[in-house]
Amino acid sequence: MSRTIRLTAAQALVKFLTRQMTTVDGKKVPIFAGMWAIFGHGNVAGMGEALFQHRDELPTLRAQNEQSMAHAAIAYAKTMRRRRMMACTTSIGPGALNMVTAAAVAHVDRLPLLLVPGDIFANRKPDPVLQQIENFGDGTASANDCFKVVSRFFDRIMRPEQLIPALNRAMTVLTDPADCGPVTLAFCQDVQAEAYDYPESFFAEKLWSQRRARPDETELSEAVRVLRSAKKPVIVAGGGVLYSEASEALSAFARRHGIPVVETQGGKSSLPFLHELNLGAVGVTGTGASNQVCADADVVLAVGTRLQDFTTGSWSLFQNPAKAIIGLNTQIFDATKHRALPLIADAKVGLEELSANLGNWSAPEVWTKSAKDGFKAWMTEADKFTAAGNAERPSDAQVIGSVQRALGRDISVLCAAGGLPGELQKLWQASYPSSYHLEYGFSCMGYEIAGGLGMKMAQPSREVVVMVGDGSYMMMNSELATSVMLGIKLTVVLLDNRGYGCINRLQHATGGERFNNLYDYNTVQEVSPQIDFVMHARSQGAIASKAASLADLEKALVAAKDNDRTTVIVIDTDPMISTDAGGNWWDVAVPEVSVRPQVQAARKNYERALMSQRVGD
Repeated sequence: MSRTIRLTAAQALVKFLTRQMTTVDGKKVPIFAGMWAIFGHGNVAGMGEALFQHRDELPTLRAQNEQSMAHAAIAYAKTMRRRRMMACTTSIGPGALNMVTAAAVAHVDRLPLLLVPGDIFANRKPDPVLQQIENFGDGTASANDCFKVVSRFFDRIMRPEQLIPALNRAMTVLTDPADCGPVTLAFCQDVQAEAYDYPESFFAEKLWSQRRARPDETELSEAVRVLRSAKKPVIVAGGGVLYSEASEALSAFARRHGIPVVETQGGKSSLPFLHELNLGAVGVTGTGASNQVCADADVVLAVGTRLQDFTTGSWSLFQNPAKAIIGLNTQIFDATKHRALPLIADAKVGLEELSANLGNWSAPEVWTKSAKDGFKAWMTEADKFTAAGNAERPSDAQVIGSVQRALGRDISVLCAAGGLPGELQKLWQASYPSSYHLEYGFSCMGYEIAGGLGMKMAQPSREVVVMVGDGSYMMMNSELATSVMLGIKLTVVLLDNRGYGCINRLQHATGGERFNNLYDYNTVQEVSPQIDFVMHARSQGAIASKAASLADLEKALVAAKDNDRTTVIVIDTDPMISTDAGGNWWDVAVPEVSVRPQVQAARKNYERALMSQRVGD
């Protein structure tokens, strides 16, 4: 008979999590850095008591909003390059469903996130329990079924012993480089409190290491053959480069073989800005240098990227009809997109073995030189947009320039949705891996401040600057209070353009009448809302000020470095200005029928642009 230990299911879950370990920089550490928790009747008794007992081994962190605490956990895992992660627990009903959006973020971005929402009573005696959603045609359904489509693995724990296979399966998903993503264990609230005699072996310490899949010999040979035939090759570096910690391997590969590198939003900072072969951002929000190289390329080595529409310009960017795509990726779903030749492997190992098999082969020198010259020309153009000016309301690009001038390149910057990501991808000069953190896979407004928490927790010695627009700030800002409460210092630059400036510009570009985006187009009052963001931030315990100019902003940023807690600096910006250099067309469908001539003209332009799409060839 094996030895057992009698615990409640919640106690068993928490104890199991404390026994999962990993190695970071040669040091063994718990793989779960903590559990974010907002308690309600569906988890306060069961999970709450269990977390209290293990609070020294698994820190419990309290946030203000369930979605934002999950965003913090996601940002932590991303910054840690999936080596460590966090878990989240909520009550049932609205508390649980608040995390569905965050689950989608983790799902799209391929990031580990353990969600443990409370669920209905498994015994169904008090049905319908408070916050239970009753399905008239399915007695087994609960609100948590919403997690199924945004989870890599989902299970409902309706008996204490079900935890044993469920947690083992959860860990394999959370640590798998190909299937990594959110795991949801819907935890029936009565089961949380039920006891069971768990085998002691279930709680044995387990060390999880990074799996590095090596390429198949046949796929490797084909990739080498195709690359050797290339006259105009390019590397597209995606987030998988960072997850694999393959930056040095990518740098060595590019230099040895003379291949220019372009970066996706997820892959930006794979190479330092000053790397001789880094041409910067690619696609819709890309540099002119990157996009020209991609348009001409005859071989595209796509490393760790999903090749989403912003990267490919809705598949209008790669114009060479003879091009071949090699998909170097751990996940075959991504590696075979658009008839790519798959090279299923870890990014670091795949690049190293590709290089070894290529030997001394390199791209034609004229191609490499042309790419470098193109980037120099781009930087001359880009510097004009970030230069300081005296406009009453500066552009986003000018604010980016001010942040970089004031704080230098040796900082980490974080952002998410809106117009800022496009400007940052083109113009931000990242200096070290994972110093550029954009949630642009799901482009989730409200991610920024919560994400900043997670990033700072993962990089406590780094200066973390969160750049956020007023629209995104208004959606989710309550974790300012959490940052003060937990002593996690952030610098938040809040760009106030009085509404949704990015979508307002897109609406105008597609022929639409400008409305319902900026306050002054959408107010029934004589004066549009004048939100005092400084007082609002101060009310949550942050230090806050408003910069009257770019010069004031730079002074405030330098001063913020010595502040003892989170600092918010607000600056008014122009909603109508964006960087018009660089970039590629993006497929946003324009109505075929409209009485407005502006829409009719935009439709004609749209139809012409559609002819550049090269889907499937």
